[in-house]
Amino acid sequence: MQRSILVTGASGFVGGALLERLQTDSGKSVIAVVRGDRHLPIPVSTVRIEAFSQQTQWQPHLANVDTVIHCAARVHVMNDTEADPLAVFRQVNVEGTLNFARQAAEAGVRRFIFISSIKVNGECTSPGQPYAADDMPAPADPYGVSKQEAEQGLRQMARTTGMEVVIIRPVLVYGPGVKANFLSMMRWLDKGAPLPFGAIDNRRSLVSIDNLVDLIVTCIDHPAAANQTFLVSDGEDLSTTALLSRMARALGKPARLIPIPSWILECGARMLGRKALSQRLCGSLQVNIEKTRTLLNWNPPVSVDDALAKTARHFRMNQAK
Repeated sequence: MQRSILVTGASGFVGGALLERLQTDSGKSVIAVVRGDRHLPIPVSTVRIEAFSQQTQWQPHLANVDTVIHCAARVHVMNDTEADPLAVFRQVNVEGTLNFARQAAEAGVRRFIFISSIKVNGECTSPGQPYAADDMPAPADPYGVSKQEAEQGLRQMARTTGMEVVIIRPVLVYGPGVKANFLSMMRWLDKGAPLPFGAIDNRRSLVSIDNLVDLIVTCIDHPAAANQTFLVSDGEDLSTTALLSRMARALGKPARLIPIPSWILECGARMLGRKALSQRLCGSLQVNIEKTRTLLNWNPPVSVDDALAKTARHFRMNQAK
């Protein structure tokens, strides 16, 4: 009997794109895990759960599963209003993940692929000094701490159970259907609004959804991926100014970027209580994917400009609806 791949978070941005790719070309049976009555755009064997916690019972759904790809998580929340954010992140990202992985190991799952976050490494880098996969972790917020603790628990489980664990830490993921700040950026560019970001000389690594999904699929069976941690990006780092210019070009719009010095933007953001947003716009965050390239013989198959063009086409089609 053919063994299956089980994907959690299948209705999310990463999980949905992964599900579509697996259905198209993996040649393997796929099981999608979603919470509640969330909709999946493609027909697939589906498991619906009410919560992702330490009490969730997974055994009925793990029979004949070879590989788990764990995309589900409580994601980073800007301006979190929880009284104890770390405790809430731990409930899902640590306790829920390790409960799931423990039951997966007991069920004989061969490989557990965990989609973590670059926030395990930290929040920023000096230009030209990118994070590497095996650097000492330095998470700076509750989300990053919870992901690091989950990684630690999974590595320990791999040592004691023999289940192979693969950890992937993406940087900012974009692509068709992207939301949050990236979508806001496209809306402003599409309106032709002047933006004060024409003189930002930072460097940031990004990863298109297609490149991330390609790496995840590579890690399903690649023997060298077992019990390794990988960083992933498009392989080309951009300044905020360059990203806006190239996104505008993909949208077929002029980039009206006013060259305001970064230090003025940073001061203004601090005065308005938007320091975190300022860091994303003006600060650098780069990753070195040489380990990923070398160990897996993997290179990002989609260029930045092709990925931006695909993102822009999706944005245009949905604007017309």
